Amino acid sequence: MTAPILRRLSDLRAKTAAWRRAGETIGLVPTMGALHAGHLSLAAAAKQSCDRVIVTIFVNPKQFNKPEDLENYPRTETDDAQKLAHLGVDLIYVPDPDQIYPQGYATNVSVGGSITEVMEGPFRPGHFDGVATVVAKLFLQTSADKAFFGQKDYQQLMVVTRMARDLDIPIEVIGCETVREASGLAMSSRNLLLPKDRLAKAAALNAAMREAAAKASAGEPWAPLETAARQTLAEAGFGDVEYFDLRCAETLEALDSPSRPARLLAAAWMDGVRLIDNIEVPQLNP
Repeated sequence: MTAPILRRLSDLRAKTAAWRRAGETIGLVPTMGALHAGHLSLAAAAKQSCDRVIVTIFVNPKQFNKPEDLENYPRTETDDAQKLAHLGVDLIYVPDPDQIYPQGYATNVSVGGSITEVMEGPFRPGHFDGVATVVAKLFLQTSADKAFFGQKDYQQLMVVTRMARDLDIPIEVIGCETVREASGLAMSSRNLLLPKDRLAKAAALNAAMREAAAKASAGEPWAPLETAARQTLAEAGFGDVEYFDLRCAETLEALDSPSRPARLLAAAWMDGVRLIDNIEVPQLNP
C-alpha cells in the first residue's frame, strides 16, 4: 500500500502533531525524487530507528547552477511512491513550490567556513546555500527527530550537520553508507542520464579511487597518485576531472597523506553528466 502524498504544509503539520501527541518519534529522508536503492536504504534505516517516517520529494531550484540541469532532472513521483510502498513509510511530502518558497521569499541559509570553500563550493557557486536553505525548512516543517542522508554526498552531509548544529535545530543528522551498483559505481539519480555502455565505463571512477586510496594508505605520496588517477580516468572516457582530493574526514582540509582520518573525494564528467563519489581512506600506519 502506497503512503499518502501530502502537498500542503498545513496537512503535514496536522499529521506530525498527532504523532507528537502519541509520543512517537519521526524520521526524515529528504530527497529530490528519482529514487533508487540508495534512497530506499535510507528509508529502511529511518524505519528501523523511528516510529514514523516521512520521505520528502522536492526538486529544489536553488541547488541548480544551470537552468537546463533543473529542467532535465528526472521527475518520477508515481514510480517513487511505488518503490516506497513496501517499506512502510508513513507519508510522502511533495510540497507545492509555494510551500517552500512562498511569494516574496527573501531568506537564505548560508554555511560559511572551510567546509563550503573547497571542492563542490567553487565548482557549484550557491549550491550549498540552496541545500542548507531547503533542508533547514524541511527540518522545521517536519519537526523530525532524526534525518537520514547518504554519505555519497559527503560534503553536503557535513554542511547540513553544521547548519543544524549552528541553528540549534533539535534534530540528529545521520549519515548512511553509500549504496553502489555491482560495478562499484555509487548509485545516483544522475546515472539515469547515461546510456548503458557509458554507465559501465563510469565505474572506472570508483576503481581509480580505491586504487589510489590503497596506495596512499601504504605510504605512497599523494601527488603522483592523483596525477596517475586523472590519467586513468581520461583513458576511461571521462572528460573534466574537477577534483580528486585527499581530505581530512572532519574538516575537509587537504592532506598529503592519510596521517589522520581521511576521505578521498572526486567529481568528474562523462558525456555531460557530472558524477561524484567519496570513500574512506584507511589511516597510514605510523
